[in-house]
Amino acid sequence: MMANLPLDQVRTLLAVADEGTFDAAAGLLHVTPSAVSQRVKALEQRTGSVLVTRTKPVRLTESGQVVVRFARRITALERDARAELGMAGAGEPVRVSIAVNADSLATWLLPALARVPADPPVCFELHREDQEHTTALLREGTVMAAVTSSATPVQGCSVRRLGNLRYLAAAMPAFVARWLTGTLLDDLTRAPVVVFDRRDDLQDAFVRSLGGHRASELRHYVPASEAFAESVAAGLGWGMVPEEQALPRLRAGELVSFAPDRPVDVPLYWQQWKLDSPALSTVAEAIAATAATSLRSAAS
Repeated sequence: MMANLPLDQVRTLLAVADEGTFDAAAGLLHVTPSAVSQRVKALEQRTGSVLVTRTKPVRLTESGQVVVRFARRITALERDARAELGMAGAGEPVRVSIAVNADSLATWLLPALARVPADPPVCFELHREDQEHTTALLREGTVMAAVTSSATPVQGCSVRRLGNLRYLAAAMPAFVARWLTGTLLDDLTRAPVVVFDRRDDLQDAFVRSLGGHRASELRHYVPASEAFAESVAAGLGWGMVPEEQALPRLRAGELVSFAPDRPVDVPLYWQQWKLDSPALSTVAEAIAATAATSLRSAAS
């Protein structure tokens, strides 16, 4: 089927998906919004499927996600071919889009990307998402790779184990003295808790590991990794803090690990398209090398 898809129509759909509206895609492609609409409609007729919902921003249907994944692969392969052939424009940066969870982004991922050689140039487009949901962006064709907690490869992707991101149950010393004075399980069902967002299950999972159901309903939602750790250190509540962020605060006395024998290890994996792309391979190697020294191994 894909061999019969006109590439100008495929690239137009990709522009619509990336820009979010037909008007913005038209500006990017230097054509009229009417031309964009006609190309997308022609592509839908050719595939026999509705590819986008005409909302603002537009949303891809499942069929649209298939075509956009194809478009991104074609774009990446075209760049690599131009580079190998020494064609004009071959030196333009390759964009590598990555979905990553906030805690990895705040701790070990940026040093990994800094290890990627500057030549040939690579531009990164990072999409922050919970590690349990980053694979959804792979399925949609939004990203080429993802740091994820899922070991099951998305269709058309390879998977590599990176290591474990360790979290420590921590709180401010004064908070511990006030709230955690009895049985830990009972205390945590009453004590204020800091939660990243409504998808964050780490704190509730920790309480379940103690035999409970969930943490207290006294919840503060702080959807930024560094601000989350700062909120716990400020005494808003207890929380599961990434080890790398917790250790300096533990040494400084700003935090107490009140359950040091119960760390929570979240396994992380690297999933990427099965694509013979030198840029993507280089990024993957830098990610794996940094993860090997920054994350916990499965045995540790």
